[in-house]
Amino acid sequence: MDMKTELLENRVFDDIAIGDSASITKEITQDDIALFAVISGDINPAHLDAEYAATSLFHHIVAQGVLTAGLISGVLGTKLPGPGTIYASQDLKFLAPVSPGDTITATCTVTEKILEKHLVVLDCHCVNQNGQEVLRGTAVVLAPVEKVSRPAITLPEVRLLRHERLRSLLARATAGSPMPTAIAHPCDDVSLLAAVEATERGLITPILVGPEQKIRDTAAAHKLDISGFQIVNTANIHESAAKAVALVREGTAKLLMKGALHTDILLHEVMQPGTGLRAGKRLSHVFVMDVPTYPRPLLVTDAAINIAPTLEEKCCIVQNAIELAHVLGIETPHVAILAAVETVNPAMQATVDAAALCKMADRGQITGAILDGPLAFDNAVSAAAAAQKGIKSTVAGQADILLVPNIEAGNILAKQLTFLANADAAGIVLGASVPIILTSRADDDRARLASCAIAVIMAGGQHHG
Repeated sequence: MDMKTELLENRVFDDIAIGDSASITKEITQDDIALFAVISGDINPAHLDAEYAATSLFHHIVAQGVLTAGLISGVLGTKLPGPGTIYASQDLKFLAPVSPGDTITATCTVTEKILEKHLVVLDCHCVNQNGQEVLRGTAVVLAPVEKVSRPAITLPEVRLLRHERLRSLLARATAGSPMPTAIAHPCDDVSLLAAVEATERGLITPILVGPEQKIRDTAAAHKLDISGFQIVNTANIHESAAKAVALVREGTAKLLMKGALHTDILLHEVMQPGTGLRAGKRLSHVFVMDVPTYPRPLLVTDAAINIAPTLEEKCCIVQNAIELAHVLGIETPHVAILAAVETVNPAMQATVDAAALCKMADRGQITGAILDGPLAFDNAVSAAAAAQKGIKSTVAGQADILLVPNIEAGNILAKQLTFLANADAAGIVLGASVPIILTSRADDDRARLASCAIAVIMAGGQHHG
């Protein structure tokens, strides 16, 4: 047996003496409170909303109640009496609040033994790092009568997946008035659900552009209430795309949203000379990703429109993403130009393009950001990985924008982050006269709403606070 393995050993009833004592010390974290909320369903703002809790007399009542009492249980179950102990009853009083960052020491001391039932009565109390008593009471347990000595079980690693960044964008977008939005051919449940959700959250006022009967039949089949929505009747997909673009061009709608039609069909109408929404820029797609394991929003471009962009096209793509980053409140975004290696190799066009883009930024041809590349993905998002390779860069490990070499790399990267790293990805097309909202059947409600929120922020001027 590994000598470093922790052993759990109990104290049988006959070996326990009055006055015996044991303790456990733990720092209470916000994750501890969040885990309890997930398990119990208790989402009381007194312990999940720091601003509310600060004004609440009973702030963080869950921490002082369940978590500190849980430490008592930990002492009884692992130390005194230890493994094999059965909890009989407890009487605890919570004397002071406990907040994240407090270090709590729980102590249990034997005060009485009841021989005929092998019961042990213990005085229990918890104090914080300042010596203030936060809990006191008694516990009665059925002590084990057989000796137990066994290796401690390794607890599973638990990670909390938070998506506050997209939620903050949603809160910012809903601060203004709903944005009139032309939705091209919303003839499936996902398109209509996105319209309903965004309307309910006050993001958009939808204009459904498509075959009216088909739209109504789809809504009825999926029990979606669209009774208050304006519908512009069209005969087919191509007419839906053309009419939705026309509504934006004439000013009736301020945003354009893709429904149940292929992206190419919609963008073909957007790019039509004279009738489209061209704004003198190249169209490009950005995924605004909320990756729970990454400390900042991550913009991935281009993963949906430009298949194999040239150097000139990459210049436009990265500038579009930089401008979006500014709107989202990232004042000087760090742009990592991705490739498979960190050195320029003439046989790998992506590395040559990366070097050229960095020099273009130095000469003012790309503005508003700090660029570096070529960088492999690990060096772009991990300072430790970059340090191991001796890479000195202000972008390495701090990337806000990832410029991918081609559409395959971008699509694979975004979907890996979504499906393996539990990221949310809000998709938007930039470069037209208005933002274009793209949603996918694989999107969850957060991602769909975030896509709308980003478009609303861009079109409505909800400046970063």
